[in-house]
Amino acid sequence: MAQYQAVLFDFDGVVVDSEPVHFECWQEILTPFGIDLDWQTYSEHCIGITDRTMLAFLCSRSRAPLDIEVLAAEYPRKKEMFRERMMKIGIPPAIRQLAQELRPAYKLGVVTSSNIREVGALLESAGLMPYLDTVVHGGDVKHHKPAPDPYLLAVERLGVKTALAVEDSKAGIASAKAAGLDVIEIRDANEVPALVRAFLR
Repeated sequence: MAQYQAVLFDFDGVVVDSEPVHFECWQEILTPFGIDLDWQTYSEHCIGITDRTMLAFLCSRSRAPLDIEVLAAEYPRKKEMFRERMMKIGIPPAIRQLAQELRPAYKLGVVTSSNIREVGALLESAGLMPYLDTVVHGGDVKHHKPAPDPYLLAVERLGVKTALAVEDSKAGIASAKAAGLDVIEIRDANEVPALVRAFLR
């Protein structure tokens, strides 16, 4: 088994099962625009991509022509809606326990396409920040996942040569692999602690 200097976690769908909440928020935002969004479409086309790319896709599903800036103007409300709901749900204690276990042996980071406002308060409230050496969010890089830039930045910040990525989306997995990292693919956020422990054992 390869030895790693760091473990890097995606946020949505890995640190916390937040994608259903993102989905519900978007459904509420889109309904007045007459845009129908089902879970399968959302999971296939809206996870792990940039905000702008997702907005363009959502606009393409409108029955009437819809300018992307009109939908973009709703984004701050969606972010606040998401933040409020996720603060009530929180990050599972099992993730904090995992971070505690890994921290002596590995540098830890979160690498996400989400806005820092959406993830920062959650990481703070869960008590995870003391265990994290870096948090790379959507505003930190010009080219988002699936480009390698987010993971390359994380590795550069940490000053490591080898790192393991924990990802759930196609774009995230492609990003980590393009950065030269090994990847644990996650299908259920609840399985993260057990899968990471087993992989590193």
